[in-house]
Amino acid sequence: MGEEKKKVPAKEEAKVSGEQAKPTAEPTEAPQPADETVEAQAPTGEEASAPEGGEGAPEAAEPKEAPSRPAKAVPEGQHYFWGTGRRKQAVARVRIRPGTGNILINKREVDEYFTQDRDRNGVRLPLQTVNMVKSWDVWVNVGGGGYNGQAGAVTLGLARAIAKAMPELESMLRGHRLLTRDARMKERKKYGQKGARKRFQFSKR
Repeated sequence: MGEEKKKVPAKEEAKVSGEQAKPTAEPTEAPQPADETVEAQAPTGEEASAPEGGEGAPEAAEPKEAPSRPAKAVPEGQHYFWGTGRRKQAVARVRIRPGTGNILINKREVDEYFTQDRDRNGVRLPLQTVNMVKSWDVWVNVGGGGYNGQAGAVTLGLARAIAKAMPELESMLRGHRLLTRDARMKERKKYGQKGARKRFQFSKR
């Protein structure tokens, strides 16, 4: 009689058969690098000539100031051109002659006499309008009113003096309303009232 076969449990049979059925995973080959290398593209044309980061680019030329208009010579026997300006209670007597742009108000520099930029710019406005900031020397005697009124009086007097010295510039000054007298003034207080227009409070009883 042949040898009796050993009985193998069903679970072990299934494990053995499953291991035999699984195919062995073949090792995957690593991808080999391509033989051809990509060459970096060299900059051509404008790209090669343009500097990186904008360095070395030509800077924009700054606009140059226009040369100052030359002043007119004073006629023989005359030392100055005169102009009178008024504003509120202030009266300014202005005299000019060809020079370098010095402005004296009551024997003081304009930036020392007027402390507000608004007043300083107003005094220089007629000269800036006709582009003659460095062409005239200006002397002013002004009195009455406050600083705001005095600055307006000086502006009008200076514009009138320039128009008298160079009549061809009168239309330019008048176009900027520098030859127009500003007649606005503070209205006086009325008798029996609190102010120019304001009344005292009415009490019926």
